[in-house]
Amino acid sequence: MLLLHGHPQTMAMWHRVAPTLARDRRVVLMDLRGYGDSDRPPASEASAAYAKREMARDAVALMQSLGHERFAVLAHDRGARVAHRMALDHPQAVTRLMLLDIAPTLAMYEGTTEAFARGYWHWFFLILPAPRPERLIEADAIAYLREGMGQRGGDIFDPAAWAEYERSIVRPGSAAAICADYRASAGIDLEHDRADRAAGRRVTQPLHVLWGANGVVGKCFEPLKLWQAAAEQVSGRAVDSGHYIAEEAPEVVLAEAQSFFGD
Repeated sequence: MLLLHGHPQTMAMWHRVAPTLARDRRVVLMDLRGYGDSDRPPASEASAAYAKREMARDAVALMQSLGHERFAVLAHDRGARVAHRMALDHPQAVTRLMLLDIAPTLAMYEGTTEAFARGYWHWFFLILPAPRPERLIEADAIAYLREGMGQRGGDIFDPAAWAEYERSIVRPGSAAAICADYRASAGIDLEHDRADRAAGRRVTQPLHVLWGANGVVGKCFEPLKLWQAAAEQVSGRAVDSGHYIAEEAPEVVLAEAQSFFGD
């Protein structure tokens, strides 16, 4: 099983979930490119280096290097967007996937409302032309972390995990990588998503989705309905949580994962 984290976190976000999952399966954690201890390559034209298609290739290559040609995926936030792309581009590799607190990217942009734009202000701030958001983040990266995550997560983070998030975001190149990630999602990723929709391509693997009943995604969208339009085998429900489900409600994530993935 491959675990993928969200923004602006690292693989440390799984600390309340991974040890239990690892009791009866091989669990692999990775930092997405641009986050944690992974490389921060130049964005390239149209931020193509941070397209979810490229990140999905990273993940498949990692798993293959470890001898895993087929694997399940549990992913949150940005990592869940990578997992969605990976399921479409590499159906021979991904057996089933469980995604936390997202709806399909294209559907969220097309369904943007004032409430969503206010709640997910960073989606629209980070895609501003360079170097405006990069410069503002680099002026006080810890403040960006606190204001972004604190507003949506409250006082839920383990101090050791939080220290990892702080360490990661102050690494050179982090601000540029984060912005490139979001610019790709608002650009080249949408091109890939529209091409899939035009061709009638949908996720064919079993897909289970959880979203926070108290989070922006759950309040502004109908996640299950949107995923049913993007995938063939979908189950899911709301959880009494905010956005950071694996840290706010790890027992729920574990129960749902054990039921969905099996032993």
